[in-house]
Amino acid sequence: MAKRRQLRAFDLKQIEGVAELIGVDEAGRGALAGPVVAGAVLVTQEFLEGRWAVGRAGRVNDSKQLTPAEREALWAEFETLVAQRQIHANFGVADVAEIEQFNILGATKLAMRRAIGGIYPPEAFARKTEPDLFASPEEIAAFQPTVSAKILVDGLALRHFPYPHHSIVNGDARSLCVAMASIVAKVTRDRLMNELDRKYPGYGFAQHKGYGTEEHREAVLSRGRCREHRDLFLRKLFAGRVDPAQMEFLSDGGRETPS
Repeated sequence: MAKRRQLRAFDLKQIEGVAELIGVDEAGRGALAGPVVAGAVLVTQEFLEGRWAVGRAGRVNDSKQLTPAEREALWAEFETLVAQRQIHANFGVADVAEIEQFNILGATKLAMRRAIGGIYPPEAFARKTEPDLFASPEEIAAFQPTVSAKILVDGLALRHFPYPHHSIVNGDARSLCVAMASIVAKVTRDRLMNELDRKYPGYGFAQHKGYGTEEHREAVLSRGRCREHRDLFLRKLFAGRVDPAQMEFLSDGGRETPS
């Protein structure tokens, strides 16, 4: 618990000199199937010094370190905090088609952009036009916010990302707002994978959430792929395990359960 209290202390330090912090994190980047989802949570100094943060934020942690029940319980509390206007929270989704189009890093940035955009629309930033997903260095240099907010993104710095941000390695274990964003992303994605489990039964999406467990790999080998599988990820996973004809089958159709 003492280590978790450091999350709030970290954010109190980060918020010095600005009005707001926005924590951003993703879920599903390394999965074999399903979308990548980003969460974004905005907090203020008033919130960080308030009753909930002082008394209850110690239960917040990196979403991977929490049980599903703990994440759902915290999600419900976040919804109450949003309704009370103590925080803002949003998520963004990039689907499998966008993962194939932009690659997983580009799709992750797209999901993060959508998550942040739900809190601060593009017109909140001092630009005549919204920069493209793959903005040039000159565009990024000109992309100065008119709002007093600092964006903390979990992981390494993002190149060609339209929002100025601070990268925090292991941010979901260091920052309260980033950890909260990780819970938003994880709960949202888990719910989406539960929906896909009902649409495509037999793959076990509700159990492994699209990650490359042995059960999932065997299901793909026996059933073929469905439309929610990421072709490039499957090719890498099964390289050397199946012959080229089987790989073609995995990437070009497979058997799907009608929705």
